[in-house]
Amino acid sequence: MPSVAQAIHAALLTGDPRAKAMAARKVARDWRLGRLAYAFDVTMPDRPARLAAPELLPPNRMPKRGKGGSERGRIALWHAIAHIEFVAIDLALDLVGRFGAELGRGCVDDFLSVAADEAMHFALLERKLKALGSHYGALPAHDGLWDAAYETRHDAAARLAVVPMVLEARALDVTPLTISRVRATGDEAGVRLLERILDDEIRHVRFGANHFAAACDRRGETVENLWNSLVKRHYRGTPKPPFNDSARAAAGLPRTLYAAVA
Repeated sequence: MPSVAQAIHAALLTGDPRAKAMAARKVARDWRLGRLAYAFDVTMPDRPARLAAPELLPPNRMPKRGKGGSERGRIALWHAIAHIEFVAIDLALDLVGRFGAELGRGCVDDFLSVAADEAMHFALLERKLKALGSHYGALPAHDGLWDAAYETRHDAAARLAVVPMVLEARALDVTPLTISRVRATGDEAGVRLLERILDDEIRHVRFGANHFAAACDRRGETVENLWNSLVKRHYRGTPKPPFNDSARAAAGLPRTLYAAVA
């Protein structure tokens, strides 16, 4: 029986976006059906495979999206969201493949389901781009998301603190405003897609918060102290308001936690 780490490694080294999304969903399905051994016998790559498109740029070199109501602005918005969801597939897979032995079977269950969700989000967003006459890879995308994974590659608690509890939590703050802007253009199908993604992201952040709390227990640290320390050490920047306090609370992030570093 192949190991879960072998299956994840193969998915991470799949560069084609559609094939990667399918591979992630297959890993999650095979794990759920008992077709993969709970073994971590393969080292995860420092970077996942990528095709030449989209061109990856530093965040400060990304072109302006243009006005949200224009065709160009709409395509740029959906392309940016698609890229975030595409990278999120690799973030979830890498967390399991790199730290699954330390964090336990529950982590594998949770974050392989996250990988499958992100793959589904990406497929729906790619379909949205095609409906607008474009495709994923047509525009540049920023390369900042994977930097956080690389920065925390040696520490499971740091990965949980920064990726689900800072980067993914940020989506809880900005998505409601994006929903309002998309609704203003009359795109109700786009609104429903974003609302589905927001609901899923609340659960994803909650998985991160729960496993981080368990890691704190194992280390004999409080959640507040360890999270603050790891975010200050490994996150380039600070969490910025305004915060969606209700969504964050539903995801297991009380305001007392992130207000101290905001």
